[in-house]
Amino acid sequence: MSARTTKPHEIVERALALSRADGCVVIADEHSTANLRWAGNALTTNGVTRGRTLTVVATVDGAEGTASGVVSRSAVTAEDLEPLVRAAEAAARGAGPAEDAQPLVTGVPAASGFTDAPAETSSAVFTGFAPALGEAFARARAGGRELYGFARHEMVSTYLGTSTGLRLRHDQPTGTVEINAKSPDRTRSAWAGRSTRDFRDVDPAALDAELAVRLGWAERRVELPAGRYETLLPPTAVADLLIYQLWSASGRDAAEGRTVFSRPGGGTRVGERLSRLPLTLRSDPGEPGLETAPFLIAHSSGGDESVFDNGLPLGATDWIRDGELTRLTTTRHSAALTGLPVAPAIGNLVLEGGADLSLEEMVAGTGRGLLLTCLWYIREVDPATLLLTGLTRDGVYLVENGEVTGEVNNFRFNESPVDLLGRATQAGRTEKTLPREWGDWFTRAAMPPLRVPDFNMSSVSRGV
Repeated sequence: MSARTTKPHEIVERALALSRADGCVVIADEHSTANLRWAGNALTTNGVTRGRTLTVVATVDGAEGTASGVVSRSAVTAEDLEPLVRAAEAAARGAGPAEDAQPLVTGVPAASGFTDAPAETSSAVFTGFAPALGEAFARARAGGRELYGFARHEMVSTYLGTSTGLRLRHDQPTGTVEINAKSPDRTRSAWAGRSTRDFRDVDPAALDAELAVRLGWAERRVELPAGRYETLLPPTAVADLLIYQLWSASGRDAAEGRTVFSRPGGGTRVGERLSRLPLTLRSDPGEPGLETAPFLIAHSSGGDESVFDNGLPLGATDWIRDGELTRLTTTRHSAALTGLPVAPAIGNLVLEGGADLSLEEMVAGTGRGLLLTCLWYIREVDPATLLLTGLTRDGVYLVENGEVTGEVNNFRFNESPVDLLGRATQAGRTEKTLPREWGDWFTRAAMPPLRVPDFNMSSVSRGV
């Protein structure tokens, strides 16, 4: 029996039936991907792929505690199931007691559609987008611009079953489009990106128009030294910084005194005010346009994620509320260790609470400062302060008296997103955005632009 003729829910049920362990979790991920690529105002490639990944978690009780073993494999057929289950059981028996061991989750109602066929994407997802992209090529060609980029749409149907009776299923569409516009001599470059569920809300003409304006700004070049500048961070840059902050918000690490969220003298900074602005940073599986799995899907244990928590219901969570730190990420195990509430990470992130101002309106209210396009090559320098370094990319612009007057050189920056929230003097209107740096891992974000009066451009970056 082939991988494509065996239904995902049947694979899950058979793997559970084969298990001889004390506990078992089976996760079947059915994924399909469609993509378009273009260069020099012309499509170059397109394609569709499909695949399956099966993860088996075996738990074995012993005198010293419960151990777990995890094995994942791709392209699993019915004949591969028993060797895969046995491998997970062998891994559990060969491991020591798992520190994060907890009883497997129970009592979650079965999801509708568990026995239905997986959702799939195809080239049809680009039915409206592709012709509009062709029209954008024509406009760019007439305007002396060259467009490069790609569009990708992925659909993942996840089927999760456990020996405690959970039968859950979630379909996750993820779409991204990134476009680079270049001048014919390749001396000027601008970037725009969007996140989408189905490409019906992506307008290539609007993206091209945005890029044309930015290339026009870059016709005048201004060299500036390193230093601290009033800076407008667009939503994509804010998303990249705050996603890294969320990834670094481990409740256990904070309680052990190892992060920016550790309180001097012991404990965590939960309850402390982080921002003078009434900003709320939150996640919600049901957030319109940013929907994500309403239950935990953990293919491995590590940090603040545990395979024992698979199937745990997820709900709306405020990480920061009205400027005050309210939650850090925890598993059931780390929550018990620290006394913090159980708060698993969720697959989207929203920052809101700013004024109803667009980025353009914030530019108009700027006397002199910098306007960024995006950030990249972000790396952590100091976990105790969450100091990050990285580079600006594809356009840093000088704003004078409410107008963009030219493009300046790129910079390396050194900043902590926690400090930035505390120093920000203005936040604009929240909008869906695509993180540039972390877009391969985290696409569901909505952020406002932020005004920071003293953003640290630590050195000039040449040749970027």
